Amino acid sequence: MTYRGHVENGVVVLDQAVPWPDGTPVNVEPVGKEESESPLSEVLLRYAGKAKGLPPDASRNLDHYLYGAPKR
Repeated sequence: MTYRGHVENGVVVLDQAVPWPDGTPVNVEPVGKEESESPLSEVLLRYAGKAKGLPPDASRNLDHYLYGAPKR
């Protein structure tokens, strides 16, 4: 079962009463979009140009090089 709540002064406060005794362990997961430190494009850009020794048509003919399919 999911209960909703909010944070007040650094403490999670549930919006409704729950029948749990004090000390009951719980997991808290924030709702909403988490802000990433870097957009995905910036993270992936770190790997641009890192693959060495690939044929020049590797992206176009990936199935050929992986599975032996005819080249395009």
